[in-house]
Amino acid sequence: MNINSEIWNSPRDYLLARAPDHPVHFFAPAALQAQAKRFLDGFNGLVTYAVKANPEPAVLTNLLAAGITTFDVASPNEIRLLRALAPQATLHYNNPVRSKSEIRFANRAGVTSFSVDSLRELAKIQEIIPPDGVEISVRIKLPVSGAVYDFGTKFGAIPENAIELLRRVKSAGYISSITFHPGTQCEDPQAWVAYIFGAATVARAANVTIKRLNVGGGFPARTAKGAPDLEQFFALIDKAVTAAFTTRPALVCEPGRALVAESFTHATRVKSVNDNGDVYLNDGIYGGLSEFPVLDVQRIFTVLPPLGEQRNTAKIPTRVFGPTCDSLDVLPNKLLLPNDITDDDYIIFQNMGAYVKGVTTDFNGYGQLETVTVLSL
Repeated sequence: MNINSEIWNSPRDYLLARAPDHPVHFFAPAALQAQAKRFLDGFNGLVTYAVKANPEPAVLTNLLAAGITTFDVASPNEIRLLRALAPQATLHYNNPVRSKSEIRFANRAGVTSFSVDSLRELAKIQEIIPPDGVEISVRIKLPVSGAVYDFGTKFGAIPENAIELLRRVKSAGYISSITFHPGTQCEDPQAWVAYIFGAATVARAANVTIKRLNVGGGFPARTAKGAPDLEQFFALIDKAVTAAFTTRPALVCEPGRALVAESFTHATRVKSVNDNGDVYLNDGIYGGLSEFPVLDVQRIFTVLPPLGEQRNTAKIPTRVFGPTCDSLDVLPNKLLLPNDITDDDYIIFQNMGAYVKGVTTDFNGYGQLETVTVLSL
């Protein structure tokens, strides 16, 4: 990825002046820091950042500047990245599946907080890391809806298994905690309420007083439906924890998408419009638009011709393809585009800060992604 060191006023200014023929990722640090402050001011607990959402060093350093000091890491490379940028940062290794070599690496790197969702994973940690000062959070899963897709299909112990797992964590001498994740882009705050009461039930059944409750990520970012009222989420979470637990645990959250999405836009360019009116972009599902097939939300976007002129306001549903030779490289839903859109026009997608940098590939020779800093989006 090429990172442009210049600072521009807006994406429009850059696109009209430079006319790039590759995808451009526009980053507004002020928007990122404002969102971080929103979490820090509104959430009654420790705010950590899920690095997987966007591991760009500029993102991490701006979060540090805003006051985020703890990061959720999922691999040795993410640990290396944070140790290089912020050696004193606190790291939570909450990917519940790790090899023994990964556990050893994390231990040497000073990580003292882990999650588990099975007895086998707990046994691996016990073999390598002594319990003194080490936290282990039991990850639970419940049949709770509200997210675009459910993380419980891959991770988490059902309550019956979580009870025994939590007992084992306590008896082994580790600091006992519980964690969960309601799923990505979860727009129903009641999902957190259900999980919180479920976590309290597990703790009571195990006869374990947990130190912390990590309510995960999943907080929604803005879509065409509107901006989520995150303060409502924070208030309901706080109220539910007080109601559910006799001895209230400290709270932790680990937002990814909700922290970074709205601080980036993503500009693609029209390569061609065929005789049927289908549009071919210079980016697609193997690049910055990889989430389109799996995250079914209403997207916000604008069309910008290369000279800044207005396109026809009449819009029609248009099939949009990516640039590769793979016929799967097509957006799953048609976009309402001007009926006179043409070659070299830009389509600028908003709220694109999550899961672009880390998943863009160079398949078929594409994937040349530039990051440009702007004052506002």
